Amino acid sequence: MDCQHSSNVFSSILQVDLGARSYPIHIGPGVFAQAGRLLRAVYSGRRAFVVSNPVVAFHHLATLQQGLSAAGIAVDVWQIPDGESAKNWEELYKILGWLLDARAERHTPLIALGGGVVGDLAGLAAALYQRGMPLIQAPTSLLAQVDSSVGGKTAVNHPLGKNMIGVFYQPQQVWIDTNTLSTLPSREYTSGLAEVVKYGAIRDRVFFDWLEENVQALLAREPAAVNHAIHQSCRIKATIVAADERETGERALLNLGHTFGHAIETALGYGQWLHGEAVAVGMVLAGRLSIEVCGFGQSEQQRLERLLAALKLPLACPDISLETWMTLMGRDKKVADGKMRFVLLERLGQAIVRQDIPKEALAEILTPASR
Repeated sequence: MDCQHSSNVFSSILQVDLGARSYPIHIGPGVFAQAGRLLRAVYSGRRAFVVSNPVVAFHHLATLQQGLSAAGIAVDVWQIPDGESAKNWEELYKILGWLLDARAERHTPLIALGGGVVGDLAGLAAALYQRGMPLIQAPTSLLAQVDSSVGGKTAVNHPLGKNMIGVFYQPQQVWIDTNTLSTLPSREYTSGLAEVVKYGAIRDRVFFDWLEENVQALLAREPAAVNHAIHQSCRIKATIVAADERETGERALLNLGHTFGHAIETALGYGQWLHGEAVAVGMVLAGRLSIEVCGFGQSEQQRLERLLAALKLPLACPDISLETWMTLMGRDKKVADGKMRFVLLERLGQAIVRQDIPKEALAEILTPASR
């Protein structure tokens, strides 16, 4: 994985190394203003398609359009409703119908301008339309910038499970314009910080230490701190994705807290809890389970919980019955041979996948009396 820094101390380029499907991640303020120049590196046409939502489009669509127009590229725009509840088959079908009606060609790029919902929906549409059209991820939420825009996962939700219908489909480029974070609501911003914490917890203890030392700078959205957090998160994810694109092994570590978190989101109804909020509680539960089954230290669990709390993320579980927990986690994508698999922590900075978890241990951490 290559890393380059421009003359702007806050701008950087990472490379996701996947052979013929390799692509750059551009990180920094003002990236959208350079969209036309960036797109010209992979596209010579004069038309692009953009999927967004009304909230994001209000703040950032004009900047992106101007950046593309400077390179002679006109855009057609489709907007989906805001929120997790829009990540469904009906909205996907509408996008595909729009592309057909507009006579989109298979070489014309589709740009996902928005958070994770937009990125997942547009990504799946790009993968399906004429068996694949070029995809550009332009994430505008912190969570999408550090997680869902990188790695090629696309999906829609199903009432029985989150992200259960989708494909792996890599983008050609990722444009992370950190200026977009200035318009992000506080709850959305802190939700994204949960995924940032995850990277330190699973792979990089030094980064975890840095997060502990820079809580206030991150909460204040200080540009240097935010850019560093995004860069390090994308660096870790790019390295893992390059080693295991289809999640047959190491990439599963990126799901720390997600088995529990996805169950929370599904049980309560998509959108009631933000993804990062559910993942934060999921990491707390994963840490407690790690203490029981793989020797994770109580003091390190306390550090994890203190950091999440300092970043204004929830620690307490919603009221979900043990039966519901077990049913929903039993449908998780990491289930293998009928057995649930969990990402657990041996220590901060080192995660493992375990499948041999006694049901008694799960019941212990999931029943209200134990929390």
